[in-house]
Amino acid sequence: MFHGPIVPPVRKRSRPVEADVPRREEVKFEDVRLYLVERKMGRSRRSFLTQLARSKGFIVEDVLSDEVTHVVSEDSHASSLWKWLKECAPKNLQNVNVLDISWFTDSMREGRPVAVETRHLIQDNLPTLPEGSTSTPVTTVSQYACQRRTTTENHNKIFTDAFEVLAESYEFSEMEGPCLAFRRAASVLKSLPWAVRSLGATLDLPCLGEHTKAVMEEVLQCGRSFEVEKILSDERYRTLKLFTSVFGVGPKTAEKWYRRGLRSFTDILADRSIHLNQMQQTGFLHYGDITRAVSKAEARSLRNIIDEAVRAITPAAIVALTGGFRRGKEFGHDVDFIVTTPELGKEKILLPNIINGLKKQGILLFCDYQASTFDMAKLPSYRFEAMDHFAKCFLILRLEASQVEGGLHIAEGDSRGWRAVRVDLVSPPVDRYAFALLGWTGSRQFERDLRRFARVKQRMILDNHCLYDKTKKEFLAATTEKDIFAHLGLEYIEPWQRNA
Repeated sequence: MFHGPIVPPVRKRSRPVEADVPRREEVKFEDVRLYLVERKMGRSRRSFLTQLARSKGFIVEDVLSDEVTHVVSEDSHASSLWKWLKECAPKNLQNVNVLDISWFTDSMREGRPVAVETRHLIQDNLPTLPEGSTSTPVTTVSQYACQRRTTTENHNKIFTDAFEVLAESYEFSEMEGPCLAFRRAASVLKSLPWAVRSLGATLDLPCLGEHTKAVMEEVLQCGRSFEVEKILSDERYRTLKLFTSVFGVGPKTAEKWYRRGLRSFTDILADRSIHLNQMQQTGFLHYGDITRAVSKAEARSLRNIIDEAVRAITPAAIVALTGGFRRGKEFGHDVDFIVTTPELGKEKILLPNIINGLKKQGILLFCDYQASTFDMAKLPSYRFEAMDHFAKCFLILRLEASQVEGGLHIAEGDSRGWRAVRVDLVSPPVDRYAFALLGWTGSRQFERDLRRFARVKQRMILDNHCLYDKTKKEFLAATTEKDIFAHLGLEYIEPWQRNA
């Protein structure tokens, strides 16, 4: 029998230990440097998560150095973790995000560093306040503007001005999420009774995401935000900002004109294919006046004019100055009033008669009257509407210098002796007065958070018309703003503390 040669068995080559040959992964996120805390996590799990993060383009530091921007821990005991971190004493600890593993998990799922939210943070139980500060600990700051007292005194204008530019830029691009995020962040900073000097002081503050903190850090280090400066020099932003400053021109119209290649008022007025409506024509005609701020003295004079016009119709009428002037502002872009009567239904004759009275005085330069479409049977409304359904009119009035104590707020060299001023009137039924007064007082962010608080915390629907309890399935009556706050379980906040 034939026997083939005996072949020795092939010995398998042993694989090198992966840990001995570090793999070079592509770095995608240069500005984010992670440190994974081994305590509670364990060495093997930490090694696995490190490799996972690096495979997705993250930089993971092996030691807690001053380069680290994000510390991730599975230790939920804040006091022991922070005690350990402070003992390690990296110089930039106040600027480091100390995060729960949930942030890491979210980031791995998204394949990028997600925005840091309050739920991700492992917060120091004893936050350090700025030197000399006597304010309450920042842990007491609510995410809802309706639970914060915000006066006209803003200690963090250097940040909030930047946030407003970014919010407006996102608004022009119809990106509601980032726009609202920056407006919420600005609102939080406006409420602080102290100036932020370092990012560490913001550790426990709500509504400050990664993007907002990055802007703040740049402002703290450089005195300005390069992102904001880029926006301010952007042609599209500047053109839309200019066009929307005209009374009657909204973002959609401004965008349409921009896309047609128009860049100035001269371009618009010279283009015969553009048909301006009456509001826009008036906006261009009185542009200098109605884009100039209205002073508190001018607002008082206009109140006297409106009050006199209303009393001529019915002596028992109710007239309330609302908007920014009710919140204690020295200047505003227009003057808002609520007018109604104690007798239900009589408010329907008010606005048409007021308009006629102003015409007879010869001071009515423009009027856009919108009749009431208010119908209690259609309430509550489950979708947000930017404008309420009460009768209202948008006016431009001629205000004489002789009527204003201290004179008009006009441009230097203007010798006309009068100026045009925007005035808005709204006329709700008296049983809706408290809701309308609250809604028209503002600020916009305060009202937005008030509605959000009602919906999320109390299962209620609040708007300028009513307050509806979804649990009890009933409308809640209110004759004053304090009644509404009480229904919502909120401490009453004075109008001058609503500048959110």
